[in-house]
Amino acid sequence: MLDISVAAYIVAALLFILSLAGLSKHETARAGVGYGIAGMAIALVATIALAVDGAEALGVVLLVGAVVVGAGIGLWRARIVEMTGMPELIALLHSFVGLAAVLVGWNGHLEHPPYVGALEDIHRAEVFIGVFIGAVTFTGSIVAYLKLSAKIKSAPLVLPGKNAINLGALAAFAGLTVWYVLDNQLWLLIVVTLVALALGWHLVASIGGGDMPVVVSMLNSYSGWAAAAAGFLLSNDLLIVTGALVGSSGAYLSYIMCKAMNRSFISVIAGGFGIEASSSGDTDYGEHREIDAAGVAELLKTATSVIITPGYGMAVAQAQYPVADLTKRLRERGVEVRFGIHPVAGRLPGHMNVLLAEAKVPYDIVLEMDEINDDFASTSVVLVIGANDTVNPAANDDPSSPIAGMPVLTVWEAEDVIVFKRSMAVGYAGVQNPLFFRDNTQMLFGDAKDRVEDIIRAL
Repeated sequence: MLDISVAAYIVAALLFILSLAGLSKHETARAGVGYGIAGMAIALVATIALAVDGAEALGVVLLVGAVVVGAGIGLWRARIVEMTGMPELIALLHSFVGLAAVLVGWNGHLEHPPYVGALEDIHRAEVFIGVFIGAVTFTGSIVAYLKLSAKIKSAPLVLPGKNAINLGALAAFAGLTVWYVLDNQLWLLIVVTLVALALGWHLVASIGGGDMPVVVSMLNSYSGWAAAAAGFLLSNDLLIVTGALVGSSGAYLSYIMCKAMNRSFISVIAGGFGIEASSSGDTDYGEHREIDAAGVAELLKTATSVIITPGYGMAVAQAQYPVADLTKRLRERGVEVRFGIHPVAGRLPGHMNVLLAEAKVPYDIVLEMDEINDDFASTSVVLVIGANDTVNPAANDDPSSPIAGMPVLTVWEAEDVIVFKRSMAVGYAGVQNPLFFRDNTQMLFGDAKDRVEDIIRAL
């Protein structure tokens, strides 16, 4: 049975690698998801078979019961979750991985294997590090879930000496690890668990709303490393490989997101972005101009090229379907229509791409920021649908702005800009947007889905 399980683990690991490769492109994303599902199914069956082999009846019943309950909850949540709720659901799932790593680590201490010498020291280090990573992931993910679901404010928590608190927690962890390896007392494990839980909470609570896409990918990385740590404790090669894949890919994704925001990963972790600057909030940009759906329709009738830049507001309004219909109608009229996607649009990396793919928008007209930014100057009309911080010229023009230096979509260079928004409120990062007050910008207020449908009727 052991040889069969090892072979199954190798197949599952290869399928996970194929899944990551497939998910890197629109055209192969569906196949990538299929590979991932197949790999997880094989891994689950092999693990259950290995655990059942020679186990007592009660243990088998408990194991199968846990799988059935977990699968039922997963299917239920997957069926009812809206795409707008996907970021907070993913954050919540990350917390489960962290909690599992903590429990596996504690079990590794209580059910101590008969190691001696260097192996004993390695095992103790695995237990301590696994518990620390898991606890940080658990509370950090809980805070991310609460922020993304608007159950707590997205503004960063700013405690006096916050960086010293974080560094102090890391220094305490390093010292406690050495102590535990030399003398594995239970109270040391209790202390590091509490320190890690507090650190995870403080790390994410100190990060502003504008950084939440990076936080999600960062927690994804943490959950991978937590799983890998659990794999070492359980002597499970597949869990080690899978955890390393998730951890490394999540870390690289976090790097990409930070690069797109012109921020260092360390500054994001320290909560350096997302703090409102008073100068930005007190500036008088003048009066904004409003337009109705009929007026937008008239602009689109005479336009030769249109770029649509979606944001989280499009997801909230579930406006992707009428937006896809509008795109189809304009293209039938001979208008060139494309989409400009900022790397951190929405609350999750790739959020907008998934929504547009769901609405059957052709992949070839959905372009990344670097691919389309040079084209705004020659564009007739830009439709900003629910985006705010990602189209804010203050990132380029105001050095005192919290988003200064962040690459943004230069929509203001177009001939006409129409901003779909419910109100003049600031964006998720808490920063005012001077785009709304520019001479070539007009505001279309209301629910994005309703307004797009009004434009289609006017056309």
